[in-house]
Amino acid sequence: QVQLVQSGGGLAHAGDSLELSCSVSGLTFINFAMAWFRQSPGAERQFVAAINWSGTSTYYSDSVKGRFAISRDNAKNTVTLQMNSLRPGDTAIYYCATTNYFESRMLRSADNFAHWGQGTQVTVST
Repeated sequence: QVQLVQSGGGLAHAGDSLELSCSVSGLTFINFAMAWFRQSPGAERQFVAAINWSGTSTYYSDSVKGRFAISRDNAKNTVTLQMNSLRPGDTAIYYCATTNYFESRMLRSADNFAHWGQGTQVTVST
């Protein structure tokens, strides 16, 4: 079966950096775009970043653009989110996800993602 196993995250102070990783198994990784979403208590799941199958195109929400970087290693079936200049507003549970959509506009909606990681808490203090 398809499995997405996340690692990384944790506690940080404002201005620090953290890295999240997501290891994927049970599907042909190169056939799928990948994304990261985040969810705060009482809020809907929010798009953070996405990357196409080859890694040549990346997309970011305005709130993280210039601070976060998404990348993938198709040889290792992993996707990574490097988070720099963290802010308290970045505090949330972060999820990686796969989709077989390729159009960029489709990659920003959680409804278009079929498989999800278990979630990783990121907490940023002042």
